[in-house]
Amino acid sequence: MEGNRQDLIKIIQMKFPRLSKGQKIIAEYILKHYDKAAFMTAAKLGQTVGVSESTVVRFANELGFSGYPSLQKELQELIKTKLTSVQRIEITNELIDEENPLKSVLKADIENIRVTLEKINQNTFDEVVSEILKANRIYIVGFRSSQALVEFMGFYLNLILDNVRVISRGVSDVFEQLLRVGEGDLVIGISFPRYSLRTIDALKFAKDRNAKVVAITDSLLSPLAAHADYTLIAQSNMVSFVDSLVAPLSLINALIVAVGVKQKDVISETFKTLENIWEEYNVYGGRSKNYD
Repeated sequence: MEGNRQDLIKIIQMKFPRLSKGQKIIAEYILKHYDKAAFMTAAKLGQTVGVSESTVVRFANELGFSGYPSLQKELQELIKTKLTSVQRIEITNELIDEENPLKSVLKADIENIRVTLEKINQNTFDEVVSEILKANRIYIVGFRSSQALVEFMGFYLNLILDNVRVISRGVSDVFEQLLRVGEGDLVIGISFPRYSLRTIDALKFAKDRNAKVVAITDSLLSPLAAHADYTLIAQSNMVSFVDSLVAPLSLINALIVAVGVKQKDVISETFKTLENIWEEYNVYGGRSKNYD
């Protein structure tokens, strides 16, 4: 990782004498603030250093990149696992419009979903749905902010299937909960930068025991992908100290719906039963019941 950063620095240093005045300003900013530049659009970077957006694009071309997005992607791959919470707060201050954080964040989340839709491999998605349906047992694992995604996926899959288990941090260690995992089982791991080492270890553990492994993460370069049979990519660029989980949640929602479509008869009976239970026990409010 650090070596890659040094390579990029060497390229900038080598090219620096031939850069225009405006491009030199960009180069100096990136060398000093590469962690912030990695999450800026070309327009935002230009505005920050006082040059035009076209100058930023020409700068990327001069370094040998096909365009600014390619340079930005390399910067993001370089630093996204290294950012501390303090650095992410600093990035928030740089990238978020303090007058309208609502608009800034929603626009960023819309872009994350758009990019996810472009990147997702439909064949891989379909294969994962098939693996979910034929698995003996399904384990879903992910920690820290990804735990919310794990719980959501587990809740809805449990309404459709009867072989789903959510791996949690509790009295039992992760490996104890995966003790009987093996051939015919499916383990779904969910993690985004900064990647949870426990999730990575859990996927390696499952793979070593011949279970099928699905990774839901942000890149094929993610450490989760190294232990996965199938990797589903969801964009999760950080626009603040809060993880953006909108695109991953949308992807998981699509998986649940796709499984549900294949199991529509089962779902119909399940929800008929649930509606009766909900009404009997007043789960969703309505008229009060006297339990005396």
